[in-house]
Amino acid sequence: MQYRRLGRSGVKVSEIALGSWLTYGGSVDAAKSEEIIDRAYALGINFFDTANVYARGAAEEIMGKALRKYPRDSYVLATKVFFPMGDGPNDRGLSRKHIMEQCEASLKRLGVDYIDLYQCHRFDPETPLDETLRALDDLVRQGKVLYVGVSQWTAAQIAEALHIADKRGFDRIVSNQPYYNMLGREIEQEIVPLCSREGVGQIVYSPLAQGVLTGKYKPGAPIPPGSRAADDKSNMWIKRLLTEENLVKVEKLSRIAERRGITMSQLALAWILRLDNVSSCIIGASRVEQLEENVKASGIRLTEEELKEIEAILGGDQEA
Repeated sequence: MQYRRLGRSGVKVSEIALGSWLTYGGSVDAAKSEEIIDRAYALGINFFDTANVYARGAAEEIMGKALRKYPRDSYVLATKVFFPMGDGPNDRGLSRKHIMEQCEASLKRLGVDYIDLYQCHRFDPETPLDETLRALDDLVRQGKVLYVGVSQWTAAQIAEALHIADKRGFDRIVSNQPYYNMLGREIEQEIVPLCSREGVGQIVYSPLAQGVLTGKYKPGAPIPPGSRAADDKSNMWIKRLLTEENLVKVEKLSRIAERRGITMSQLALAWILRLDNVSSCIIGASRVEQLEENVKASGIRLTEEELKEIEAILGGDQEA
């Protein structure tokens, strides 16, 4: 496993991180989740990402319990705050009240004294950014949070947060968690250039486009039984990606992977890691075998020729 700095901070995280969005507390039971977390740790993954809202707190509980057997200083634990955790008018958003209360609740569920990376799950237009950043800075000063990050913020929102932090003397955000993969490249336009300049690292989620980039779905072929797309409980996100155009691209990309002697999943992850601004790719896993395959992407460096060939395919060049 290779490690990178989390943005411009001094902490190092594994190039592959383990997430828990659609799995722990949901489609994967606690025992299986713990088995996967244990294997991830053994394979060198030191970066684990969750959120208070995942399975209404159950994902945090499962992850915290599984990691409790390991030295606290041996892993980097990330969670998030924003989405509703109750029915009250203040049980959501990035107000000082909600942030402080949810941080305490997450610490309790995770069973830890501090959170390595506390992330704003979305931007809150109803709360002054100064209030949000001051609350987060207070958590850092109290030792309950070590680093602060955001998720799915625009370039303008990130820039404003950095400006306020510098002006007020608050701790700066060190990371952004965006949707990014071969089929979704919006962050390349404004977010990556800004964050590269400012030292804000990308912690990429959905690097395999919900499984479309694994190569298991073929153009013109039926959806494989047992796959995420075949599960009505978890396929709402993947269905929009299963277009003929995308599947043809993946089929062409698979030839590059085959020629290199790696899997399609490993190619997709290595392609993301080509960017210096990427600190880590968050993968989900419902089986240990998936985890073991994807971890091998760490350290794979694609050649200039391979990157040009990939770009031609993703750019829609049908001759590629």
